[in-house]
Amino acid sequence: MDDRLLKREIFQSAWVVDDVESASYFWTQTLGVGPFLLFDFVDAFSDVLYRGEPGEFRVLLALAQSGQTQIELIQPMSHPSVYRDSVDVGKTGFHHVCAWTSDFEADLMDFESIGCPAAFSAKSGETQFAYFDTRDMIGCMFEIVTRNEEVEELFRRVEEAAINWDGSDPVRKGN
Repeated sequence: MDDRLLKREIFQSAWVVDDVESASYFWTQTLGVGPFLLFDFVDAFSDVLYRGEPGEFRVLLALAQSGQTQIELIQPMSHPSVYRDSVDVGKTGFHHVCAWTSDFEADLMDFESIGCPAAFSAKSGETQFAYFDTRDMIGCMFEIVTRNEEVEELFRRVEEAAINWDGSDPVRKGN
């Protein structure tokens, strides 16, 4: 196993929800986290694999920044779903943490070497991401995403929206 597994930069915590917009308002009004940027990712990804078989990936999601941590709220729109593997329909629950990867293929092999093959993976342009079913080890899934300009620009928009946020316009369209 490569030392990469020991040196993860976890930057995101994510929850599965049934209604991403309502959940975003709850987080802003009750927890003071926001603003949330809403994204519709329907048929935006290719090379989708769910548990080793071709699948589909359709989600509505919201991103916000809280200090150094990005908060992601995910409403699954396709089934079966890696999200519903952990959180049943009608429930809200913690799903995963996410870390950067600089070598996607090597990380796939590293996770496989500890008994966690990719439960889900997909690609969009230069961006690849995968979820590993580490629930027995850490109580949640673990996601990796390639670090590149495209993803960094998106996440920079989320961070900038949170700087000096005064509570107004708490839920915004991201795309």
